[in-house]
Amino acid sequence: MALATALPPRSDIAKRDIGGVGIAALTREAALGLLDEAIGGRDHVKLAFCNAHLVNLAAGDAELRRALADFLILSDGIGVDIGSRLLYGESFPANLNGTDFIPALLTMQARPLQVMLLGGKPGVAERAAVRLAQDHKAHRFEVLGHGYFMPAEEPGLLLRLREARPDILLVAFGNPLQERWIAGKIDIRHASVAAGVGALFDFLAGEVERAPEAVRQMRLEWLYRLWLEPGRLWRRYVLGNPAFLLRMLRIRYFGRRSAR
Repeated sequence: MALATALPPRSDIAKRDIGGVGIAALTREAALGLLDEAIGGRDHVKLAFCNAHLVNLAAGDAELRRALADFLILSDGIGVDIGSRLLYGESFPANLNGTDFIPALLTMQARPLQVMLLGGKPGVAERAAVRLAQDHKAHRFEVLGHGYFMPAEEPGLLLRLREARPDILLVAFGNPLQERWIAGKIDIRHASVAAGVGALFDFLAGEVERAPEAVRQMRLEWLYRLWLEPGRLWRRYVLGNPAFLLRMLRIRYFGRRSAR
């Protein structure tokens, strides 16, 4: 892929500490370029998409913060943008939510890729794989398993993954399970890019409806999801969003330690 500017090494990527999570300050093109390099060089990148919810989870969990330190973490949603404006005086260069970013990554790849899916309820990953295959005909998609496997099944899943060694592994367990699992189980032997993708399979399979484009443009997709699934998401948004904002204000005015 031709890029207008040279890409920095991953160790030199500018990051912004948002509540203890180092989120990369990258444009969409630069983030896609870094992953393109990793895939082309058969390197290894652990990829996460950080929204206000993940910051809230990590703020009180030192083990999770340590695990996330090994990830390329991209900004996802208006919450972390607000945090960036409060702490750094400007928004992130782009909103890189996984639901839009992963299809963009697949679209820009000229080389045919092998992509494996793991997670979701039984049957959901299969429907998501069919949708991905329809939209991205150059690539091959295979389901590794659903997200409710038994502990005794895990060694077999990891062995299959090592034997296949896909270009991209998509893991949909939800936060923070998917990030913990990738951090603890996945390395360069298993995939070039291992990405925690949250609800992506549900959206692709039609299990959950995405917000209309106008709502997404207003950065209110979280509100639409709350309207669709209030019983499951009210804690994340009704309690979590004010807690996140308060945490950002405490960091700004009283220092980082008081925000945890």
